[in-house]
Amino acid sequence: MQIQLSEHFTYGKLIKFTIPTIIMMIFTSIYGVVDGLFISNVAGSSAFASVNLIMPAIMILGSIGFMIGTGGSALVSLTLGMGDKERANKIFSMLIYVLIIAGLVFSIAGFFVMEPISKLLGADETTLENCVIYGQTLMFGLTPFLLQNAFQSFLVVAERPKMGLVISLICGVTNMVLDFLFVYVFKWGVFGAAFATGISQFIGSIVPVIYFLRPNKSPLRLVKTTIKMSYLIKTCTNGSSEMLTNLSLSLVNMLYNIQLIKLAGSDGVVAYGIIMYVGFIFAGTYIGYSIGAAPIVGYHYGAGNIKELKSLLKKSVILLAVSSIVLTGIAEILASPLAGVFVSYDKNLLDMTTVAIRIYVISYIFAGFNIFASAFFTALNNGFISALISFLRTLVFQVLMIYLLPYFWELEGIWMSVIFAEVLSLIVSAVCFIINRKKYQYF
Repeated sequence: MQIQLSEHFTYGKLIKFTIPTIIMMIFTSIYGVVDGLFISNVAGSSAFASVNLIMPAIMILGSIGFMIGTGGSALVSLTLGMGDKERANKIFSMLIYVLIIAGLVFSIAGFFVMEPISKLLGADETTLENCVIYGQTLMFGLTPFLLQNAFQSFLVVAERPKMGLVISLICGVTNMVLDFLFVYVFKWGVFGAAFATGISQFIGSIVPVIYFLRPNKSPLRLVKTTIKMSYLIKTCTNGSSEMLTNLSLSLVNMLYNIQLIKLAGSDGVVAYGIIMYVGFIFAGTYIGYSIGAAPIVGYHYGAGNIKELKSLLKKSVILLAVSSIVLTGIAEILASPLAGVFVSYDKNLLDMTTVAIRIYVISYIFAGFNIFASAFFTALNNGFISALISFLRTLVFQVLMIYLLPYFWELEGIWMSVIFAEVLSLIVSAVCFIINRKKYQYF
């Protein structure tokens, strides 16, 4: 039986409703890892470093899709909770159409500025060509990439998280197969990896578009609409935390690479790239749960169901506490094997990466709470608090630690930066919950 947003959510229903989104995010991360795996082991560490250098720029553009998806799903969920299905569909449709136009504009602009951007990000004679090739190829698939990111949230609002999972699995398998074919068999290098990703993203975007254009049993459909700036501004405000998160992560990644080149050379950049790939898998659990739970929070807040809001917050905190301990333990145990998957060919690099992972993953104990806190306030349509948590967590605290801790612990200080940043962010998240408890009455 299909679980609806309006229902009372027990632990079982909450897990059942969010698990498809969690698996979707994990699997999405895994097939992203496959790109890196093939590039590192087939094309070599220089090509892998090139991809890691240009990836922040790609993610900055991709953050537009996350912003529209998370911010828009919060607004649409709230509107559905208020009982106005027609307006909810007009808002949803407007946002998808705007995203398509934005994707086309940015893809053209991105293609022509990819070389100077690559140089700005630190590409040199050995990495510049691969940076440009990888980035320009992905620009052809930027619009599908943005839509895919947005639909991850909107499919949950449509009470179709399982559909999102199925689409993600299809895209993932497609990407993996094409990675093997293009990179391993055809020896197309970074172009092959990017081309494979672009094809999978096209599939991930066109299937939801077709679904929402046709009559369906979900609360959402693509309909005729007009652009209303008030809804667009509200969406961008709601989703500003996700936008800031992705922008900040991209900037922070650049700073990490700069510091690592100073302390460990290109090997440091490679090690950090592997940490990011591994981190995407584990963080995908927290992100997936937050994406899955946010529309439920938004709906019940819109419906004025404070009792359910309290229940959702309590259950979420307990689930996140258990999962954070389990995930951190798993990451510690698997640190060496995970590093070996990427760089088994270089013992020194393998040892560096293993140590880096074991230090870095301690942050997972705290990260889940912070990710959920930001998503929770986004669901309440409080974009300011959500953005504040994300801005401090992903940018301010990390930048401070990146430059401060190496003075005390050198290279290990780089890996420890995120731990300190997450602890400080947890304090901020707790304070925000306490300050706003009377306004929203969630405890």
